[in-house]
Amino acid sequence: MATAKKLPSGQWRVLLYVGKDDEGKRKYKSFTAPTKKEAEYMAAEYNISEKKPTIPVNMTVGQLIDQYIESKSNILSPTSIQGYRQIRRMRLQPLMDKVATKLLAADVQDAINTDAKRLSPKSIADAYGLFVSALRAQSIRADWRITLPKRQKKFREMPTPETIFQLVHGTDIELPCLLAMWLGLRMSEVRGIKHGDIRNEILTIHSTIVDVDGVAIEKDATKTYDSTRRLRVPQYILNLIAPGPADDHVVQLSGQAIYKRFIRLQEAAEMEPIRFHDLRHLNASVMVALNIPDRYAMERGGWSTNKTLQSVYQHTFSIERQRVDDIVDNYFSAIVQNEMQHEMQHKKKKPR
Repeated sequence: MATAKKLPSGQWRVLLYVGKDDEGKRKYKSFTAPTKKEAEYMAAEYNISEKKPTIPVNMTVGQLIDQYIESKSNILSPTSIQGYRQIRRMRLQPLMDKVATKLLAADVQDAINTDAKRLSPKSIADAYGLFVSALRAQSIRADWRITLPKRQKKFREMPTPETIFQLVHGTDIELPCLLAMWLGLRMSEVRGIKHGDIRNEILTIHSTIVDVDGVAIEKDATKTYDSTRRLRVPQYILNLIAPGPADDHVVQLSGQAIYKRFIRLQEAAEMEPIRFHDLRHLNASVMVALNIPDRYAMERGGWSTNKTLQSVYQHTFSIERQRVDDIVDNYFSAIVQNEMQHEMQHKKKKPR
């Protein structure tokens, strides 16, 4: 910081270096005040104002959001960036060509009301969050009183685990579906498993495969910190895994291929279709029905809490955790055995 010097007149002056002129000579700006403290304060205020980024007068909301996304491209995950770009293209479109510094609360509310006719409350909240973040990143005030659609709890009838097992048993997506329903894995985690990740019947979840703009991208990271976890793999699922090199993926199908096959099986069975990710929700429901303590349910599923690392993760394979694994595995093993017995009895009844 520049220091003020006392002049013969008794005033104090700060000479602040502000660059060079066209001829290469150093330029200074002078700040004079009755006291040393005042002169230095004036210089500091000027320095801060000059360094503060300025927004072009006619910069639009769309341009601001583009700039914000670019600033986060090396920080956020590829899927997050892809989601931001989709919002930029598809949501709050009436705002995108408006000058950011001239926005009115009515403009923002109208855009939200328009999107509310076709989008879920969560989608609108996500879009509004990106919009506000982009403005605030450039110190543009965004303190309007805006009303967002309220989220509403929705109830859906889910099929039983028995129904799902019967649906996928013997198909080429039985393995990925059971990894999701039995072990509670996400699609990205299912696709990321390599043969080397399974040792002594223990699966370590530490990498994922996601699709970004139609391209499969492998990441040496899970969705959240607590999603990196270890799970005991039941013998039935181990038997479904064909041998392979340590670096090869256990599930070779793409995410789209798995999802489309899963939907087709449901349609053929005339079921109310569910998403592949709902199999993970089904796993959570089973653990609730079996009265699995929350701490172990969250550990198996990789759901984050502030106390997970300290109170749960370090005790992953405690005696109590093994008891929990036995309860879940015995439940699903009974489904498998009952279905096998049913198939055997059906074969015996067939005339030769």
